[in-house]
Formats: sequence, structure tokens, C-alpha cells
Amino acid sequence: MSVVTASQTRSDTAAIARRFVEARLACRALADFPGQLPLDMATAYATQDVAIDLYPDEIVAWKVGMVPPALHEQLGARRLAGPIFRRNLWTATAVPTPLPAIPGGFAAVEGEFVARVGAIDPSKQDWTLDEATDAIAALHIGVELAGSPLKSINALGSAVVASDFGNNAGLVLGIEIEDWPTRLEGIEVQTTLDGAVVGTGTANSIPAGILESVRFLIEHCARRGRPLTEGVLISTGAVTGVHEAPIGARSTCAFSGVGEIHCTVVADDR
Repeated sequence: MSVVTASQTRSDTAAIARRFVEARLACRALADFPGQLPLDMATAYATQDVAIDLYPDEIVAWKVGMVPPALHEQLGARRLAGPIFRRNLWTATAVPTPLPAIPGGFAAVEGEFVARVGAIDPSKQDWTLDEATDAIAALHIGVELAGSPLKSINALGSAVVASDFGNNAGLVLGIEIEDWPTRLEGIEVQTTLDGAVVGTGTANSIPAGILESVRFLIEHCARRGRPLTEGVLISTGAVTGVHEAPIGARSTCAFSGVGEIHCTVVADDR
């Protein structure tokens, strides 16, 4: 494993993307980053774009993750984005949702608010917070399965995270929050793993708030030439934190006054 800047060649980018996609489809862990580490977001998203084209499924949602403050200046970014595919979108029920994790890879449970967008002008590339808020057709509770074949992905930095689908492995969509604009700030979120509380928070626990995540994602995708379409979901960020979970772990994400989502991490054998 070595490092590289935006000068990474297209063949290098394609090879890295191919290794990640192959590992994901084979449910096989990677011992190390499969090539030269990206040091900037342009290289990371170039790798992600190749991987999206290689992955045999349709994007139905996007996740937003936070870039640590120590990397803001270096990367010129405060948030990052990753695609969520149809095969990795599940609807929450009363029965715990299985979360398929690659044995030996990375897996974490994250309680999140999930926005469903309405009609979006595909030519619009600059978005204000008010405009993005108006574009939200519904807001749901949800759980992101953060996941990658590479167990060390988060430790290697946000550019590496972005390069592998933003370290996403799926999304559990919970019920819609009725009258969300007036209720959002009062909803408390608690995550438990195997019965122990591992994190609490609110929508304001996300730096600049979850609505900024929506604004960022709409603008980001438009500028990448991947404008959102009506009905696409946006998972807006880990409210209670990133809770790494081993295979067999049971989690509950409770959203006060709204509902709970129960999940169990299982070995991915699809």
C-alpha cells in the first residue's frame, strides 16, 4: 500500500475500484487497501465513479458521512457521499432486520434520519439550505449499515472512505416522521448494541444539522453529473455515532415518540 495524489492514473483508479467491487460481490475481506491510497477527494470520487459503473445494481439512495475536523482543510470537505444500491435497501418491520456484513471486513450500525426527495431540477448545481429543505418530500427514521471489505477503512481517512462507496453496505428504512419540521429537534435517538447503550443524540448532533447534509448531497450529486431523481433517499449522518458491530450483534435504534428499528448483524453469504 502506498499513497498518491490526484495524479493517480485512470488504470490505477480502475484497478482499485474493481478490487473493491469484486470483494463486495464475493463477500470477501481485503487485508489492505488494494493499491495507492487516495489523498484527495477528487481521486476518491473518481474511484467511486468507476466502482458505481462496475457494480451490477441501481442506486436508490445516498449516504452522507462526516469528514473529521482535522481533515477539513487538507481535503477541502466537511462531508462525504456514497451510493446505496437497491439490493442493500431494506424496510424495517417488527422482526429484526438482518444486516449482511463481510466476515473480516468493517461493519457498524448508525441511527440516522433519512430524507426522501421530491422533484429535483437536474440542471441546478447550487443549492441553499432553504431550497434543499423545500425539496424534502418526507423524512423517515433509519439505520445505516456502514460496511466495507476493508476493516481498516475508517482509520485510513475520509478519502479512502469515499473511494469505497463511502463505507456503506446498506440502509434500513423506518417509518415516516409525521409533521417532521416541527418535531425534528425534539426527537432523541438512542442506539444499543446487545442491550448496552452505545450512543445518544439528536438531529443537531450532526455538524451543521441534517438539513445541511441534504443540501450538500443534492448539490454534490448535481455537480458530479449524477443529479438526484424524485424518490431517492438521503441518509443524513450518524446521529449517535459510528458503532462498530461484530457478526451476531443485535442493535436497537430508538427514536423518541416515533419508533424503533431492530437489527441483527449477520454474515453476508449472498
